[in-house]
Amino acid sequence: MLDMIIIGSGPAGLSAAVYAKRAGLDSLVIEKEYVSGGQVLLTYEVDNYLGLPGMNGFDLGTKFREHADGAGASFATDRVVSIEPCEDAEGKRFYRVKGAEGSHEARTIVAATGTVHRLLGVPGEDRFTGKGVSYCATCDGAFFKKKEVAVVGGGDVAVEDAIYLARLCSKVTLIHRRDRLRAAKSLQDRLFALENVEIVWNANVTEVQGDKKVENIIITSNSGASLAYPVDGLFIAVGITPVSECFRGLVEMDESGYIVAGEDCATSAPGVFVAGDLRTKKLRQIVTAVSDGAVAVSMAGNYLETL
Repeated sequence: MLDMIIIGSGPAGLSAAVYAKRAGLDSLVIEKEYVSGGQVLLTYEVDNYLGLPGMNGFDLGTKFREHADGAGASFATDRVVSIEPCEDAEGKRFYRVKGAEGSHEARTIVAATGTVHRLLGVPGEDRFTGKGVSYCATCDGAFFKKKEVAVVGGGDVAVEDAIYLARLCSKVTLIHRRDRLRAAKSLQDRLFALENVEIVWNANVTEVQGDKKVENIIITSNSGASLAYPVDGLFIAVGITPVSECFRGLVEMDESGYIVAGEDCATSAPGVFVAGDLRTKKLRQIVTAVSDGAVAVSMAGNYLETL
């Protein structure tokens, strides 16, 4: 019987792992893939993490994992299928976490599975994923050097992707469904200063076309007019979706699937805490995820004392 199982190994999960070891808790981190760091690994440059400006995202994620390893954190690679609340012979609650490879039991859970990229859901998107359609500019941008690409979205990630791709590509077209961007003003200023970036306002990508790879995208304006736009690649950055399916029925969620919890990270289920992007909150950043990991473990420690 473990004190704690941490599900997810992004910044929130790794922070929780460090704090759990410092608190002397018998804990285990379950990660879906043997690569810790979460979405920070896909970020070209992290410029707003205190004390480490300009850090490459992969390097930062690697440092997070090295810190957790150095603290003595234990890891298991598995895909969590279900979490069952149980009681021992003394009537004390614990949780059985079942994975594809096995199961583990613990008194507390820290949910830190984060989010994944949202799909456009248009014809051709699935067919050309990996053949010109990408959800990670820093992962795939190098394949499109001196070529023409398009980016869909209007938030921080979309604008960051466009700025990054403009360094590599001959032309970048940013397509946004509204008449203004949602990204931070500092990012917008950098974007608008780039000569090889064009912005298409009030429009959506409604189809991806090609033979063996992406050749055209269909751009449809909000007025209904459509045109075929030739590109070599399409980068999609239209938001995120919480990875919360294994917690469904166990804890309260909002209509989008985020786990409901306040700043104490406590969920509706006793002994279950949530940290990082999976939690309902206003700001989803690396620094808030790391903070959540620390808070969740602290609150879990208090809960364990009540047992």
